[in-house]
Amino acid sequence: MNRRELLQMIASVTGYAMIGSPVLMSACSSASPARGLELSASDQALLAEIAETIFPRTTTPGAKDVGVPEMIVRFVNNTYEDLDQQEFHNGLAAIRSDTLARYGQSFENLPAEQRAEFLNTLNQTALGYQRPHGVTAHYFIMMKQLTIYSYFTTEQVQTGVLRMLPVPGRFDGDYPYVKGETAWSI
Repeated sequence: MNRRELLQMIASVTGYAMIGSPVLMSACSSASPARGLELSASDQALLAEIAETIFPRTTTPGAKDVGVPEMIVRFVNNTYEDLDQQEFHNGLAAIRSDTLARYGQSFENLPAEQRAEFLNTLNQTALGYQRPHGVTAHYFIMMKQLTIYSYFTTEQVQTGVLRMLPVPGRFDGDYPYVKGETAWSI
C-alpha cells in the first residue's frame, strides 16, 4: 500500500463519516429522538455486539471496552433526523430477522466467524444500496461509520493504541517508517 492509497482510505473512513452526512451540523441543534424511536435495551445489546465484531478485543481494547455502543446510542438519539433514526432502527430489526433466518439464531449468539461473515455480506449489500429520498445512507453504513468514528475518537484509543503528539512539532516529510509501528492519532 502506498501513501496515496493510505490517505484515500483514511479520508473515506474518517472524513466521510462526519462530513458526508448531516450529523456534524445536526449536533448544533436541539433535536430530540423521534417519538418512540429510542433504542431499547435489546437494540443496544445487538449494537454492542455489532461494534465488538467490527473492533474485537485483541492486544488493543475492543469497541465495548472503550464505550463505543454508548456513543453510537447518543449519536442516533440526539443527532439523527427522523428518517435516519427510522432507517437505523429498521436496520437493527433486519439484522435480527436475517440472522434468525440464515443461521437459526440471534446475532448475539453466533460464533465470531459467522458474525464477521454476516457483516461482510451485509457490507457488500450496503455498498450497492440505492438510497431512498431523504435517507442519508444504508443502515449498515451508518452503523459502521459511527463505530469507526466512535472507536478512534475515544481517549483510550487516542492515548493507548495510537501515538499522540498533543502539541505537534516541526513537519518531517521523510520520517522513517518502521514496519509494525502503531499509527499516529489525529
